Amino acid sequence: MSKPIVMLSLAIVLFSTSLFAASPRINYLLYCSGCHRPAGEGNPPNVPTLHGELGRMMSIEQMRGYLARVPGSAHAPITNAELAEVLNWILEEFSANTLPENFKKLSVEEVTEARSQILADPNKYRANYWKAYDFSDIEK
Repeated sequence: MSKPIVMLSLAIVLFSTSLFAASPRINYLLYCSGCHRPAGEGNPPNVPTLHGELGRMMSIEQMRGYLARVPGSAHAPITNAELAEVLNWILEEFSANTLPENFKKLSVEEVTEARSQILADPNKYRANYWKAYDFSDIEK
């Protein structure tokens, strides 16, 4: 193959890969919104809302990896880097007003480590390190 054809082929592959890479919002819609709904409101009591409280959770060290450890995140068919982008997008989109003042985005390394430790019982972990999910305002 001639050098120009190789270069053109490489350019097409690189361009098409970046063209089809999903944004964090698109990955959220594809892999999270089925349960948490497109606007992040969830379906309590089975699926918690993504609004407000998640930002406050980020002030507790043990909760930083929590979002990557819940089964839906841990099993999502996206890379650790894409999951980190999605989780940071969720935090900024739905809980920006409750994030700690000194909040640092979740890193790919944090997400990679956390994701390898899937939570069998997210509610129990949450109750131990944050607080139990409050079901009192949910209609029965």
